[in-house]
Amino acid sequence: MAEASARIGPNAILQFVPVLEAARGPDETAHILAMAGIITLPDPAKGLIAEGPAARLHQMVRQALPQDAARLAAEAGRRTGDYILAHRIPKPAQAVLKLLPARLSVPILSKAIAKHAWTFCGSGEFRLEPGVPPVFAIRDNPVVRGEVSEVPLCHWHAAVFERLFTAICGTGWQVVETTCCAQGAQACRFELRRGR
Repeated sequence: MAEASARIGPNAILQFVPVLEAARGPDETAHILAMAGIITLPDPAKGLIAEGPAARLHQMVRQALPQDAARLAAEAGRRTGDYILAHRIPKPAQAVLKLLPARLSVPILSKAIAKHAWTFCGSGEFRLEPGVPPVFAIRDNPVVRGEVSEVPLCHWHAAVFERLFTAICGTGWQVVETTCCAQGAQACRFELRRGR
């Protein structure tokens, strides 16, 4: 998909705004949004939005608030996960998955995430890597495209995945980004791990 026409879910922006407002106030939030080229917030009823403004917002937060960006992105990711749980995954399906052992529910949820990857990776290329537990990979991730970092930057994605698995497949799940496109890696890789 060409970057100019790539689309992403509006929650990449909408769940970030209240997090920014709570942490930095409405004036600084408005300034960061303006610097990202976002004049009006997307209407969630209209579906997917252009990926460019969402990617710029994530990048602008990292640029403007380097000490707080990871924490703020993770909180926005958890809120996005909550939105998905409340509005996108049918309650009966959630109830069934919660009854299953993790060895069954994890692959089912992983495949559902892969099927809907276009909603969170835009022009990037998503791959569900085989293995137990599975690994998610996003090549050419637009949320970090053009950035250079010594450490992984995709705290929003990791938090979305972690929230979904923790809510549906049981407690103790963590999602760790082990490599990031911003580090020069071929893909942002997210490993699903379960603590004891």
